[in-house]
Amino acid sequence: MAGTETATQPLDPYKESNLDKEATLEHKVEDLSHFMKHCKFAMMTTRDAKTGLLMSRCMALAAQETGGIDLLFHTNTTSGKTDDLASDSHINIAFLTSHGEWASVSGKASVVTDRELVKKHYSDHLKAWLGDLGDGVRDGSANDPRLGVIRVKMITAHYSFSRKGPIGQLAEVAQGVITGKVATPNKLREISEAEVDQWRLSH
Repeated sequence: MAGTETATQPLDPYKESNLDKEATLEHKVEDLSHFMKHCKFAMMTTRDAKTGLLMSRCMALAAQETGGIDLLFHTNTTSGKTDDLASDSHINIAFLTSHGEWASVSGKASVVTDRELVKKHYSDHLKAWLGDLGDGVRDGSANDPRLGVIRVKMITAHYSFSRKGPIGQLAEVAQGVITGKVATPNKLREISEAEVDQWRLSH
């Protein structure tokens, strides 16, 4: 009997207990969009064009499109990450807060050099990252030909929000240590590829 009972238990009880299966697609997307905008900074992971190894770097979110699911980041088009994307357009964008809440967006990216799009989301702080080369052209302004936009089109997303405050989370974990009962401090959500396609149809 014990063996039969164990066989019916989920092998990943944490995910099974914390996965939110009730939220609507609209609710999931709106919460994720708000979370990403609030976080602002994310780790962008690409595959290195020379070595094939994965590489991550911190990027500032410039804007969102398609009702919040597609992401825009300014970039120097002469940087290594643009070479990575030319070799392999698959990309991951990961957001994390100091409270342990996180979001992971998997998608495909393209480098866009349309000047109107670049200028629409341009901010002066970009000069600090591009620098002024003193040639009157590559000056870090919105007209700098080096400046482009990485557009990330979402394929799937996964994210986790805290159900309780820090004290409540600690209590959940402590109870799990004592009783063996899986902790449920978080609300896990998934947005599938089919759901992303559905969202695009109306946005």
